[in-house]
Amino acid sequence: MDGVNKLFGGMRIAATGMSAERVRIDTVARNIANASVTKTPEGGPYRRQVVEFEPLLAQAQNGGSVNVGVRVRAVREDMQTPFNRVNDPTHADAGKDGHVSYPNVNATREMADLITAMRAYEANVSAQDGFVRMAERALRLLQ
Repeated sequence: MDGVNKLFGGMRIAATGMSAERVRIDTVARNIANASVTKTPEGGPYRRQVVEFEPLLAQAQNGGSVNVGVRVRAVREDMQTPFNRVNDPTHADAGKDGHVSYPNVNATREMADLITAMRAYEANVSAQDGFVRMAERALRLLQ
């Protein structure tokens, strides 16, 4: 029975990874979609969102902890990267100095993050598929 638990444990770990990476993919897509929004309902330009992950830990028999997956700790605003200021006195959202603050979203960075998240998602899908194939083989052996 321990082998079955390990098999399903591996499937759960891969599933948590897929779920977390899906949040990251959605967040990157939202950043790209809002890359030119100079005025949000809150009043300022859109601020880039970033996803923070944290490990899911379980108590081990020896008193330590075992990583059993990952989850999203938070989706937060990127406060480190400044807004992009552009001189455009004709823009409706230009300040008194003629500058417009654009979101702190860099398309190249977002595309790199998207590729990384998609590859991580695909790796978790491959791991999940491997666990499913192992389970199918185990069931065939029991027949």
